[in-house]
Amino acid sequence: MSGRTYPAGVPSWVDTEQPDVDAAIHFYGGLFGWEFEEALAPGSGGRYAVAKLDGNEVGAIGSPGTGPAAWNTYAAVDDADAAVRHLISLGAALQSVQADSGAGGVRASLTDPGGAGFRLWQAGARPGSQTVNIPGSWNFSDLHTADISAATGFYAAAFDWQFDDLDYGTMIRRPGYGDHLEATVDPDIRVRQAGDFTPAGFEDAVGWVMPADPGEPVHWHVSFTVTDRDQVVDLAVRLGATVLRQYETGWTRAALVRDPGGAEFTASQFTPPSS
Repeated sequence: MSGRTYPAGVPSWVDTEQPDVDAAIHFYGGLFGWEFEEALAPGSGGRYAVAKLDGNEVGAIGSPGTGPAAWNTYAAVDDADAAVRHLISLGAALQSVQADSGAGGVRASLTDPGGAGFRLWQAGARPGSQTVNIPGSWNFSDLHTADISAATGFYAAAFDWQFDDLDYGTMIRRPGYGDHLEATVDPDIRVRQAGDFTPAGFEDAVGWVMPADPGEPVHWHVSFTVTDRDQVVDLAVRLGATVLRQYETGWTRAALVRDPGGAEFTASQFTPPSS
């Protein structure tokens, strides 16, 4: 591993529970070039295939859960027991109790007061995604919610997040995260992000909040970085996916994709504004 670590309150891991793990491995391996390593012993009653890109862990595909296939986002915590108690006191609902994931860490599943599911990760031997923000890896997780004001109030109290209402969306910041990145795996982060088009505090950005579309269930939505949206869209369709929407923002060319198992994600090509 490259040594990337995640302070408490920073999203740190993504995985998806799929009705057919082998089919999902075929799809995502073909789409993003992932290779997989089984994390559970044969006969354990389930599957958890950790995805790697160039040898670094990027996410995982697991056996089906109780609901439809979806991508899940985990927030790092120092103490899962204490975090669960705190979140429940703020109005979250516990969906699955804290459970050891072997030497990897401790996880728990909750829903926020608005109904969006999220997960906690108390890191052990597996600190979180080791490669991010490059083609084929996790970029951001965004909260799609019916009530932005209520959601930001909850998550501010839950994880000490701060929120910046920009012209094109609400940015989530975990203050101090940029300092952590600069001191560990990304010493040039502030130099690289300097410029008139980069919003203030972007080094601390950990996600975005946006209103859910009419009829869209509230949820945490996962985006993956790609080099070329159109090529990825064509490949996804050939691999059995459904492309639900293609669109452009001031910073990206993106596509909303439903994988063959039913989980939705965004493929995002970075196209920053030019000076």
